This record gives sequence, structure tokens and C-alpha cells, in this order.
Amino acid sequence: GRGAEAEARLLLQEARESIEAARSYRRELQQRLRGLHQARQQIRESATLTRDVLEQHFNDLKGTLKKLLDERLMSLLQEVDAIEQDSIKPLDECQKLIEHGVSTADDLLREGESAICGDVEQHNEKLCSFTKKALHIQLDSLPEVPSLVDVPCLSAQLDDCLLTILRNQIFRHGTVASRPPVQLEEFVEKPGGILVRWCKVDDDFVPQDYRLQYRKSTASHFEDVYVGSETEFIVLHIDPNVDYQFRVCARGDGRQEWSPWSVPQIGRTTLVPHEWTAGLEGYSLSSRRNIALRNDSQSCGVLYSKAPTYFCGQTLTFRIETVGQPDRRDSLGVCVEQQNGYDSLQRDKAVCISTNGAVFVNGKEMTNQLPAVTSGSTVTFDMEVVQLGPPSTEGGNFKLRVTISSNNREVVFDWVLDQCCVSLYFGCSFSYPGWKVLVF
Repeated sequence: GRGAEAEARLLLQEARESIEAARSYRRELQQRLRGLHQARQQIRESATLTRDVLEQHFNDLKGTLKKLLDERLMSLLQEVDAIEQDSIKPLDECQKLIEHGVSTADDLLREGESAICGDVEQHNEKLCSFTKKALHIQLDSLPEVPSLVDVPCLSAQLDDCLLTILRNQIFRHGTVASRPPVQLEEFVEKPGGILVRWCKVDDDFVPQDYRLQYRKSTASHFEDVYVGSETEFIVLHIDPNVDYQFRVCARGDGRQEWSPWSVPQIGRTTLVPHEWTAGLEGYSLSSRRNIALRNDSQSCGVLYSKAPTYFCGQTLTFRIETVGQPDRRDSLGVCVEQQNGYDSLQRDKAVCISTNGAVFVNGKEMTNQLPAVTSGSTVTFDMEVVQLGPPSTEGGNFKLRVTISSNNREVVFDWVLDQCCVSLYFGCSFSYPGWKVLVF
């Protein structure tokens, strides 16, 4: 009996497992069916859109070509009219002169015949008057009439090779691509931003530039956010926990037109943006509080972040927008806590870089040094946690492996702390006005 019960339980367990496996299998198949539906929908929608684009484009071409041909025809007809009028005018003048001569000759003939046939008493007087008039008219003077070879004979020269050129150009105009040459590859969350990466998927395509666009999922139009030769870009001013759509296209080497857009994809960030603390005399902030400008105030101190929003494992970036007069006490860096009363991050529980490139750890200058900070410089901080000793929620010995990069140079060192710190404040300090720093 026990053996039968055990066998029944085993069979029941196997049946339940098979049922669960079947459910999981069905879910996977249903998910694949949804994927097939989305793929089919994308093909049909893109085909419909492509047909509309082709028809609209070629209809526009037809209208433009007809307009251009009509304009050219009108120009040539006007040229014919002008040549005709300019050439006929002297002939008309010559015709008037000849017709006037014919009329004069007719009058003279009538007068001569009358003189010959008149009375004897008046015969000599009329003959004398007629002879004088005939001599005055100069009957041997005739107007010059141009020969046919000397007057214009209009014709139209029409080069038939234009049709051949147009036919060849039209047959090569436009292509239909089954897929774009570039596609979005990866989205990396950043505080208040998204790092977007893309890649070329057509081996025969040689890109010269890329063009990245984005929009909120609720917006109707995309807008350009990057044009250049890089294959990644950090899009800033992204609201956390909001979906954004991205797409990318490329321009081939030596070409003017852009390729088809990639398939739009959705990216988002859950990380709140970095912000400087507002209200500190000596610094003016942008509306989003991610840009700090050292103003003309004589007040000098450290400007800290609003909260400890830098987490280990992320990259903290400072970009120098403008520069002022450097000072060895200037600093850009991170710290465990805000400590008022200091004029620099060159102190305990902080790591920083000065504007002259010197690196400080807990207030002590390192031997290694980075290049001096200039306008357009980007300074990045990367940290990873290395635990020393047994884990403890109250604290213990921890070290952070810190990498500071600037102007294609970097220094790497271990920063030992007496407490667990996975999130840190960032800060900056400048002795003289004119320094402007963007943090992201």
C-alpha cells in the first residue's frame, strides 16, 4: 500500500510539473505569437508608409518637372517672338519706303501722260513741269532689299540626349531598403539622462555622419539631439521614469541625403538628475540647477550637490563650459558629507582634482597629476566598492577604487574610508569668477 501511495504521489508530482511546463511553454508560444504579430504589423505599416512616400515624391517630381518644362518652353517662345519682331521691323520700314515710291511713281506717270496728251497751248508748260519733277524724284534711286541669305531663318535645336540623361537618372533615382543601415543598440541610465548607443548593421554601408532624434512618448514630433560621427551620445534633460522614443539614421560617405530611420525604441531613466545646492552666495545656477557659474561675489566656499546622488558604479561627469583665473585651491570632486566652513574639497573624506590638474585624496596631494583643466574639458569620476573586513551595517573599513579621467589621461587609486559609503555628494570650489561647470 505504501509503495502504491508513493508511486501515486510521484505520478501526481510529475503530472503537476508537466502541467506547469505546458503552461510555461504556452506562455512562451503566446509571447512569440505576439512578436510575430508585431513583426507583421511593422512590415505592413512600413510598406504602406513607403508606398505613400514614393507616390508623394514622384508626384511632386512630376509637378516640378512639368513646371520647369513649361517655364523653359515659355522662355524659348519669348526668344522666338523677340527675334521675329526685331527681324521683321526693318523689313516693314523698307516695305513702307517702297510702297511710298510706288505711289510717287504712279502719280508721276499720271502727270506725264496728262502732259503728253494735253492742249497744245499748255503742252510745253506741262512737259517742262513734269520733267523737273521727274529729275527731282531721282527715278534711278532704288531702296536696298536684303537677300534671303541675309535675313534670319529661325529653327529650334533640341538635343535628344536630354531624354537619355533623364531616363538614366530617373531609372537610378530612389531605392527601397528592407532595413535601415544603422540601428539603436543600447540605452544606459544616467542621472537625468540616457546614454544612447547605436551601431552599423549594413556591412556595405560607409557612414560619414549619424543623426539621433528623440521625443517624449506623448509628443508628436521628433527633434534632433545629436549630429556627428560618434556612435554614442548622452541625452540630458531627461525626466526620470518617463518613456522617450529614440531613432537614428546615417549619411553615407560623400552623400547629401540621410538614410532611412532605424526602428524607434523606448528608453528611460529611473535616476534623478544631479543638482547643485541653490542659495549659496558666490554661485549662480541654471534653471535645472545642473550648471553652476562662479559669479563676482567675494564669498568663497564649496558648492555641494543638493543630495548624495552619486552612486558607486556610475560615472560622474563635470564639463567645463567656461574658465576663469585658476587657483591651486580650486577643486572638483566627491565627498562623504557636506562640511561647511571649507573653501575647497582638498580636505578629509574627499577626493578632488584642482584646475591645475593636481589630484588630492583626503587633503593630501598625489604624486600623479592630470592635465590642467581648460574650456571644454571633461572630468569624470568612476568608483567601485572594495570591502575590507567583515560586513557591518554600522560601518567598517571600506575602500573605494577611484578612477579620475581628464583630457585622455587618468589616475587610479584606492580611497580608504571608515564607513560604508555607496552614495556620495559632489562639489566644486573656485576662488575667482568666470568658471562654469555642467554636471551629469
